[in-house]
Amino acid sequence: MNQAKSYFFCGIGGSGMLPLACIVRASGAEVAGSDRSLDQGRVAAKFAFLEQRGITLFPQDGSGVTSADQLLVTSAAVEETVPDVQAARRVGAGQVTRPQLLARLFNAAPTGIAVAGTSGKSTVTGMIGWMLHALGKAPTVMNGAVMKNFVTPDTPFASALVGDGDIFVSEVDESDGSIALYRPRIALLNNITLDHKSLDELRALFRDFVVGADTAVLNLDDDETRLLAATLPPDGIATFGFTDEGADLFGSDIREEPLAVSFAMAVRTSGERIQVRLAVPGRHNAANALAALSAIRALGIDLAQAASALAGFQGLRRRFEVVGTENGISVIDDFAHNPDKIAATLETLHAFPGRLLVLFQPHGYGPLAKMGRELIDGFARHLAAEDILIMPDPAYFGGTVEREVGSEDIVAGILATGRAAEHIPDRAACAERLRALARPGDRIIVMGARDDTLSEFAAGLLASLSED
Repeated sequence: MNQAKSYFFCGIGGSGMLPLACIVRASGAEVAGSDRSLDQGRVAAKFAFLEQRGITLFPQDGSGVTSADQLLVTSAAVEETVPDVQAARRVGAGQVTRPQLLARLFNAAPTGIAVAGTSGKSTVTGMIGWMLHALGKAPTVMNGAVMKNFVTPDTPFASALVGDGDIFVSEVDESDGSIALYRPRIALLNNITLDHKSLDELRALFRDFVVGADTAVLNLDDDETRLLAATLPPDGIATFGFTDEGADLFGSDIREEPLAVSFAMAVRTSGERIQVRLAVPGRHNAANALAALSAIRALGIDLAQAASALAGFQGLRRRFEVVGTENGISVIDDFAHNPDKIAATLETLHAFPGRLLVLFQPHGYGPLAKMGRELIDGFARHLAAEDILIMPDPAYFGGTVEREVGSEDIVAGILATGRAAEHIPDRAACAERLRALARPGDRIIVMGARDDTLSEFAAGLLASLSED
């Protein structure tokens, strides 16, 4: 990182930008930024947190980019019409994308652990980071979600942890192809499923990602990842799973509780057997834990100690986060936004009785066009006969976008399968409908990504239930 420059983050409130800005600021560099949400008066607490870190905020009108000594940091897909970008061009400031800057920092660390996959990478990253922290390894952790273990009154948006050790743990993204920038010592691949790109594109990206690492940590429960593992030299991979007893770490005997899950873990080479218990629910989190423990094992850390530390993992914000219960109705806030994540959340909920009222806000029109059929099939398969899905229009915060597929198309497809679904364009009207439908014993699940106000929506919905 060039300490001679100051950094200006365009879109600094984003889930990937905020933690990176905090890491750069903690290194002693000057950091400033802008955000469309700030201009719109949304999620003020997040921006107050950034200012408390010594980060200066500007309107997203180009006024903060005034010198060629600044380095403009943008998302990979930022449009040239954004005033900050135009200002950088005028004054001769350099520009780097968020993943390019993150990769520079990550690749400079002696030990980089990169967590990839279509689903689960934020949780796995958080689990690895927490275990290393609890065991005194002082890692730096870059996450796309707030890690509850590191939240304090002064650090309410703890999606980054700045350590003083040699280890840098980060989730890495395949959606924009930037996964190719990272040179990890340990490359963990959780799964390969449809989300932002075609499967052929994903197969190539993930293969290139793992072959460059000292150790590739691979999930044998995932069909695509298992096929990839079969093509790699066995001395460079570490495998895990619940279905193949030949895995290096084999999990079994999953036991679910409403807000916890436990399982047994066997180490193939030694025969050691360790009990693992998590304070977060769901079979998918048992799989995430097995993945995280596999990465820890690749570092040579004692697994029994790591499993004991993992019992204290509190989870991530907006990952099956129980907001509260009023009049016998529970509200849960969840990041699920693609078919696999939605399936995992609904399966976890259906492990215990109670009707589900699901609010799913798509995270954009583009994703609906890419995976609309898979969303329809997934909801048809995982909604019970008595469940009801409510869909507002997709999240939209400006810019150019094609709207060839909308929420109404997904709802029509689900209705054709015999499941109950409604399209209500306005989200406030969705809240009124959910409140009218809800009865004691129901669970309301608020799903969606890329929109911080969904948590405010969930909290407001809970408060409205207490008024009945």
